[in-house]
Amino acid sequence: MDTNPSLVIGTTFTSFFTFQLLFYFVSYWFSAKVSPGFNSLNFEKKIEWNSRVVSTCHSLVVGILGSYIFLFDEATIADPLWGISSPVQVNIAISTGYLISDLLILILYWKVIGDKYFIIHHCTALCAYYFVLRYGVLAYIGNFRLLAELSSPFVNQRWFFEALKYPKFSRANVINGILMTVVFFVVRIVSIPPLYAYIYSVLGTEAYLRLGVLVQFTWISSCLVLDVMNVMWMIKISKGCIKVISLIRQEKAKKSLQNGKLD
Repeated sequence: MDTNPSLVIGTTFTSFFTFQLLFYFVSYWFSAKVSPGFNSLNFEKKIEWNSRVVSTCHSLVVGILGSYIFLFDEATIADPLWGISSPVQVNIAISTGYLISDLLILILYWKVIGDKYFIIHHCTALCAYYFVLRYGVLAYIGNFRLLAELSSPFVNQRWFFEALKYPKFSRANVINGILMTVVFFVVRIVSIPPLYAYIYSVLGTEAYLRLGVLVQFTWISSCLVLDVMNVMWMIKISKGCIKVISLIRQEKAKKSLQNGKLD
């Protein structure tokens, strides 16, 4: 099955404008309704808040649809290198529209939310997804990479708690922190060895050679860039999680000591 240009272009544009609408209008209204603390935030915090609301929406959509494709999409499962289907085109086109939208927002509000690592991440992903959507190759792999987005809601929720000044040791904050660490590790780190094992297994095969040097290089180099960043972020998250757990233990030890003195 070849790619469907009208489906891809239509979905990408719809995605782009939908996420722009969410950032500039819907998030302001929705956030003020569900979180009274939103209105007390300054302009810079509101910009990042809206950006993360959009990120969470994108992550939930492509993560859920991507999980379905990963488990049940027969065309791409049967042929990870050349298999293509309408659902996987839609999912990757949605993410493409989001990445373009978020890049624009990052540039427009660079002094507030600019981050060179996000620029590298977005440009690398867009480059890889161009080949998927243009030539219908590596769709299963592209969708597999999207499963990493399942960790983003927990990362964003951590920031929301911090912006609203939730205590670090509150039950909600601690539970979210643990879930964030576990989910991030599973979808972004545990997935690394199987991916490169698969790449190694297809090297030199007829299907791999048909991809051409440019696609082969883009596939492997983009995976390397994204995975190096994922490992960097995982180390940072792990250090934060270990620090919080250590502080909780210290607090419990102090309370036990105080109770012992009272007795």
